[in-house]
Amino acid sequence: MSIPKYQLSSIRVLYGDTLGVAVDKLTIVAGGLHVVVGSNGSGKSTLLGVLAFLNKPEHGEISFDGVPVEWESGKYSLLRKRVTLLHQNPYMFSGTVAANVAFGLVARNIGKKDTRSVVRESLERVGLPGFEPRNAKRLSGGETRRVALARALACNSEVLLLDEPLAHVDRTSATLLENLVATLASGGITIVMSSHDERWGARLGGKVIHLEDGKLDPAAGQSLYNEFSRCHGRDNANS
Repeated sequence: MSIPKYQLSSIRVLYGDTLGVAVDKLTIVAGGLHVVVGSNGSGKSTLLGVLAFLNKPEHGEISFDGVPVEWESGKYSLLRKRVTLLHQNPYMFSGTVAANVAFGLVARNIGKKDTRSVVRESLERVGLPGFEPRNAKRLSGGETRRVALARALACNSEVLLLDEPLAHVDRTSATLLENLVATLASGGITIVMSSHDERWGARLGGKVIHLEDGKLDPAAGQSLYNEFSRCHGRDNANS
């Protein structure tokens, strides 16, 4: 049996006296797709922050690739380099799209020739070929989210954490992002995305994790590698 990418046990995140997240037990499998579903204020973003090693729990333990996370800055900061969190409204630096996508590569001292190649390939993967010279501050909402995803792909992260990636984008971007998420998950990248709509989990063949008031709802959250996905796969195979 493969080692889970994440294992959470008795996790508690507090904001003063307010509960952010309370997770008694949660396993995130490596190379799988998980969809965190809940209403506003249910704790979805807080949970993603924990998985990104940005929110330190007050209680509990997290294991990453089977190794318990030590919350000393020099240790968990290394884990952050293996995980990318894409916010619902990602920030674009001033300058070109190419410069934005290359940001992580430049920080890692990747050579210019290799950087140009990776930037080009990453933009092609998100359906934005030739966008390198565009002004990053003048993109549409859907284009901005796709450039942010290209930036994450360029860094070759093991885990992608996507905060409402399909919310408030045009139909073209939503369809492309949906297909890309499914492709990346099937290709071995661990993806955890949040959504208000659990139908995305069914459509993409992912495991749905329900949050309500910061707590898991095990009765509602169950695997949706279900009949929809199996039928969808057969339809594609027979088409």
